[in-house]
Amino acid sequence: MIMEIEMILRERPVLQVALDLIELDRALKIAEEVVKEDPNCWLEVGTPLIKAEGMNAVRIFRKKFPRQVIVADLKTMDTGRLEAEMAFKAGANIVVILGVADNSTIKEAIEAARNFGGYVMVDIMNCEDPVQRSVELEKLGVDIICVHIGIDQQMKGMNPLDVLKAVREKVSCPLAIAGGITSETAGLAVKYGADVIIVGGFITKSPNPGKAAKLIKEAMLKKEVIKAERGVKAKTLEEAIEIFKKVSVPNISDAMHRAPIILGFKPVVNKKIVGRAVTVRTYPGDWAKPVEAIDVCKPGDVLVIDAGNKPIAVWGELASLSAKIKGLAGVIVYGGVRDLDGIRKIDFPVYATHFVARAGEPKGFGEINVPIEIEGIKIRPGDIIVASEEGIIVIPKEKALEIANRALDVKEKEERIWSEIEKGSTLAELLDLYKWEKVFG
Repeated sequence: MIMEIEMILRERPVLQVALDLIELDRALKIAEEVVKEDPNCWLEVGTPLIKAEGMNAVRIFRKKFPRQVIVADLKTMDTGRLEAEMAFKAGANIVVILGVADNSTIKEAIEAARNFGGYVMVDIMNCEDPVQRSVELEKLGVDIICVHIGIDQQMKGMNPLDVLKAVREKVSCPLAIAGGITSETAGLAVKYGADVIIVGGFITKSPNPGKAAKLIKEAMLKKEVIKAERGVKAKTLEEAIEIFKKVSVPNISDAMHRAPIILGFKPVVNKKIVGRAVTVRTYPGDWAKPVEAIDVCKPGDVLVIDAGNKPIAVWGELASLSAKIKGLAGVIVYGGVRDLDGIRKIDFPVYATHFVARAGEPKGFGEINVPIEIEGIKIRPGDIIVASEEGIIVIPKEKALEIANRALDVKEKEERIWSEIEKGSTLAELLDLYKWEKVFG
């Protein structure tokens, strides 16, 4: 076991790989690929993995990787000595305690570390004043302070680099950083004073974890921004919309906890539609407000028309041409659409519940940009609409940033599983379905 903190950081900056999976075999395979590229990396047995497998996960990692520094991310809140001892006895070099824990809990963990030749990293995630808490923790004698923005906070666009800079100005002990780190931010983190760069999803969700780890290490050593193809979180609504263009409706539904999908719509042109909603409520067959709404729309908007789901057309080729020239992303009609050949010639995405030749009259009944409801799902002006042949999903505008990031996370995890299946594993094996089937008493 490594006995001095300066020795444990001898390769600073250090890459720590956060293995936040619940399947032990998958975590071991990823770790093996990473260690081949970076023999000096630290391996973090993540909190989900410890909760799924207990301290046995730490024991197995120690046996499998006898030369690596093993970090047990306990996120301990209480019984600091008991939990730290458990991890150290199982083979961990470093245990992680939460900064929001009571000082007595942290002191107990430090005492256990001194008894067992290990070290304590304290995670300041969710501390009300992370800078002041870091000053207090350094005085308590913790070995490493981890500046961490949690996964749920990352999904909302929070950035750990700002906190890192502020903490580094006030403490001199080693600092770690975690929270959505990619090759675009790893180098900056080193530049701003981090000694340990903790990277999870950018590596563990990659089809090639070793290659991803190598890219991170390159950014760390050069202290530069290296463009990332994966794992970059949206921080603005515009970036969120770009993510929605990349992910699927199933990805978004999963990200929204299996959110319901609007079904029963047929595409005239089978193209995906993504954009902010401009809503119309009109009397069945009255196409005045749908056409007038084109003038209200901005480029990239999606026109959503509630025409009562009646087989009378309120939209056709001329309206489609006008909408395409205006720059709309597409049109969704809860009712009838006609002139299908013309719309297909224009190549403009339109979805509808009825394809019908008969049109109504432009009487002017209805409203533009009012809340509407289709098949029990409310749609407000400004909500994000994503439509494909698998269905239409509505993302509340105030949650668009978070849902986009969660949907991207779903997509990248599935891409990693895809690559593992191609290497010979079955889906049931990878997800350990037999173990995680619901237990009935």
